[in-house]
Amino acid sequence: MIREKDLQDFFEGNALNAWKYLGAHAGKTGTVFRTYAPGATGVNIFGDFNNWTEEPMQRDERGFYSISIKGAKPGDLYKYVIYGHNGWRAEHADPYAFGAELRPGSASKIVDLSEYEFTDEEWIKSRSECFDRPMSVYEIHAGAFIRSRREDETWLSYRELAAPLIEHVKKSGYTHVEMMPVCEHPFDGSWGYQLTGFFAPTIRYGTAADLKYLIDECHKAGIGVIMDFVPVHFALDDFALKLYDTTALYECYRGGNESQWGTCMFNHDRPEVVSFLLSAADYWIEEFHFDGLRVDAVSCLIYHGGQQSGGENRGGMEFARKLNTLIKKKHKGVVMFAEDSSSWQGGVTKPVSEGGLGFDYKWDMGWMYDSLYFMSLPPEQRYGAYHKLTFSMWYYYTERFILSLSHDEVVGGKGTIVSKMPGSEEDRFAQARAYYAYMYMHPGKKLSFMGNELGETEEWNETREVDFPLLEKPLNKGLYKLICDLQKMYLTEPALYKCEYDRDNYEWLYCQEGDKLLYVMKRSLKGRSLVCVLNFGAEAIKGYELKLDKEEPEEEKNEEAKASVEETKKPVKKAKKKEENWSCVLCSRWTRYGGELKEKRGTITSKDRIMELNVPAYCAMIYEAG
Repeated sequence: MIREKDLQDFFEGNALNAWKYLGAHAGKTGTVFRTYAPGATGVNIFGDFNNWTEEPMQRDERGFYSISIKGAKPGDLYKYVIYGHNGWRAEHADPYAFGAELRPGSASKIVDLSEYEFTDEEWIKSRSECFDRPMSVYEIHAGAFIRSRREDETWLSYRELAAPLIEHVKKSGYTHVEMMPVCEHPFDGSWGYQLTGFFAPTIRYGTAADLKYLIDECHKAGIGVIMDFVPVHFALDDFALKLYDTTALYECYRGGNESQWGTCMFNHDRPEVVSFLLSAADYWIEEFHFDGLRVDAVSCLIYHGGQQSGGENRGGMEFARKLNTLIKKKHKGVVMFAEDSSSWQGGVTKPVSEGGLGFDYKWDMGWMYDSLYFMSLPPEQRYGAYHKLTFSMWYYYTERFILSLSHDEVVGGKGTIVSKMPGSEEDRFAQARAYYAYMYMHPGKKLSFMGNELGETEEWNETREVDFPLLEKPLNKGLYKLICDLQKMYLTEPALYKCEYDRDNYEWLYCQEGDKLLYVMKRSLKGRSLVCVLNFGAEAIKGYELKLDKEEPEEEKNEEAKASVEETKKPVKKAKKKEENWSCVLCSRWTRYGGELKEKRGTITSKDRIMELNVPAYCAMIYEAG
């Protein structure tokens, strides 16, 4: 029986725990099956346990069908047979199934979720949203990080993936792994974004216990794991959620059934659907210990069809608010990311209590679009697009952002990060190195898709692994070394991650459109400063005088000084600017990074807070005072 309180939450759209009473739950002698199908005239079940002979399930007054079958055990496959009016009969997978068979099969599988026991209690207690900690996320596709070397299999299992993934992530300096959707899906080419099993880890890479092992091992190594969560749409396949109970139980028909991806859109105005999605989110965090959710296609939760012209999606926004409120109330330190391409001004990361959606971070799609557009231009055309690299700081303080170079930027004919750059191979890599320095000096958390760090030039697809042999090439090896050094600097330099929404933390020392493609960025914290000088032009800049302070009007120090000035009419003397020694801690054209300059870490002395510099073409130089 389902508790009355659970029923109330379910029908009010507040349930996080529907997965605990719906689906297939195995016991010592058998399994209890329960599904919600109010529009059906009858539901039968068949599977391995009864030689695929239909058995009727019992309906209650609320539309739940249930049955207890002795002998039904973990590993058995099963399906529901849904009957409707006018002779309707359809075989469906269980919406709440914890497992499924490999495509092209579509049956659900009974799973014992207690098979694996976690050992990460201390990690769970100490994890946080990283507001004042560094966060650098490595996005992966579980089936294409490293491919199996066995002749009869395509993918590594979750367990086999753990060791090489953790080794690379630790070596490279990332703090988190983000897994593209690992829920069951029938089409490999959808990368998991067109789902049929919202509670079932895809069997392509192993069992639920295998996935738990991977996450547990990551936690032991100090690595957080984020899941790509897809609560906007689902696959059209007839065996899944579409017309599940012979009616549009899960889907929304507003403006047509199919989405821009050729999928069904969830009906977020229906409480049972909201409870289904809230429960899915809770399931992955509670049962698998994921440390956060990257919520896909948030623009479609804000606007119908993801476009402002479609009007506000009130149900979608209310779902987002509930999702963030309930999940964060229950799970301490879990991080919620919004993949949102809209320009909605209501506050994606603003607290729900203030009318926002309550996410912790929003993907800075504007920064990504603008910066990659700028970098793709020939140098002579960049002058007219100069402020594509500065515009992000105009709106940066309106949300909490993560700078993302995701899988979407290296597929579909867009080219890879390196191949977007113009010029010769040496020029492309030089520009990519300077670009990554710009990214790491820019405020905001960081995310990069697997292979970006190696300077891949072949677009990604799900059938090939990361091209690690590229590290044998000097330019690729140099780029990777640069990114590792930038990551180390980011992880160990508080000025790059603490108080990054304090306006005193960031300053443009130079961002003037004109005859130079020069930018100078300054990050500061408690008297500690880093200055990054960037030249995105094809010509070196010689004898540039960098002013280390903004030109500011003289101001009296306190009220007593003001009074004294009024009395004596004598000006307050301006303090003499002291000289400082500045050390170059990174230059993207050093030979260790694939450039041509011998590494020099000598000091430059500023005079009157002015430092004279020579900046090579396509170059980033990072200085620290000391």
